[in-house]
Amino acid sequence: MIQLTVIKITGYGPWTLTLGSDREHEIQMLQASLYIQIQKLFSQKNGLVFLNRADEFIAITNGITLDDHIQIQKKLEESFDLKLSMSIGFGDSPYDANISAHNGKKSITKLNEEHNIYGFIDGKNESKITIMHLDVDNLTSKSSVMSPYEISFVISKLHAKMSEFFLTKKSLTFFMGGDNFMVITDSDYKKSAEEFIGIIKNEFNITLNCGIGTGKTARVAVKLATKSLDTIREIRDAGKEKPEIYEIA
Repeated sequence: MIQLTVIKITGYGPWTLTLGSDREHEIQMLQASLYIQIQKLFSQKNGLVFLNRADEFIAITNGITLDDHIQIQKKLEESFDLKLSMSIGFGDSPYDANISAHNGKKSITKLNEEHNIYGFIDGKNESKITIMHLDVDNLTSKSSVMSPYEISFVISKLHAKMSEFFLTKKSLTFFMGGDNFMVITDSDYKKSAEEFIGIIKNEFNITLNCGIGTGKTARVAVKLATKSLDTIREIRDAGKEKPEIYEIA
C-alpha cells in the first residue's frame, strides 16, 4: 500500500495574467521557490516530492497524517501569495494511489475544507515503498561526440520511454536531473527493471544502472535505492564486473 499526495496551484492561469506580459522570469523563480519549500516541508516528515508539472507536484506521503498535511499547507499559505490544493490517495500500486488522489479531488471528497485538502488517508504505518534509482552508465563519455542539448534530447526520449513502460506496470517515473530517474514501483520490480534495461540496451544502445530500495517511508526507500546505485558505481570503478541491478537488503 502506498500513499501519494498531489499538490497543485489553483487558479494558476488567471494568476499569471495579472503579472503582465514580462512575466516568465517571475513565474520560473516562483515555481523554483515553491518546489524548494514543498520539498523541505514534506522531507522533514520523511516524505519526498517529485515535480510532475511546474504547477503541480506529487509527494510520497506514507506515514504523513492529515494533521501533518494541514500544518504543511498552513506554512505554504503563509509563505506564498497563492492558493494550493492537496489531494491525498492510496492504493496497492503507485498508479492506483495516483488515481485515488485524482478521484478524491474530482469528487470533491474534502478532508479539510479550510485548507483545501481532498481525498483519502491510508492511516496505516506498516506499508512499505519500493523505489528504483536509475542512471545512464558512463554518460560523460558521450559529451565528446554530442553537444549538451543533444544529450538532453536523448535523456528526454529515455524519460518518455521509461514513463510509458513503467506506467503499464502501474508504476510512476520521474526525471531527477542530469541522467537520473526514479521510479515508484510495484511488487514485481526486479522483473520490470530487467525487462526495461534490456529494451533500452537494444533500442538506444544505452546501458542503465538500477539501484533499488524499500522502506516504510519515502526517504528511507530513496536512501537505500541511492546507496544501491552507488554500490554499482563503486564496483564498476574498482574494475570489477558490475551488476546492472542491485538491491541492498
